[in-house]
Amino acid sequence: MPAVACTFDTLAAAKELETAGVDREQAEAIVALHVRSGELLATKRDLEPLATKAFVLQVAIGIVLANASLTVALVKLL
Repeated sequence: MPAVACTFDTLAAAKELETAGVDREQAEAIVALHVRSGELLATKRDLEPLATKAFVLQVAIGIVLANASLTVALVKLL
């Protein structure tokens, strides 16, 4: 799945905030924060390897716990 480019008109956003009554410095800070926050978002593609690793880890832990339970049961029987 290709990355999707998204454009954001920072000048228009700052002007819109100013029109709504936000002073210029605050408007610029809000817009800058919005732009930076977009850089930190994870996409589905970013998360897929983590989900796979988490699944493998869950299966491995399940196998270890099942093995431990069987070992305890066998020790009790002996």
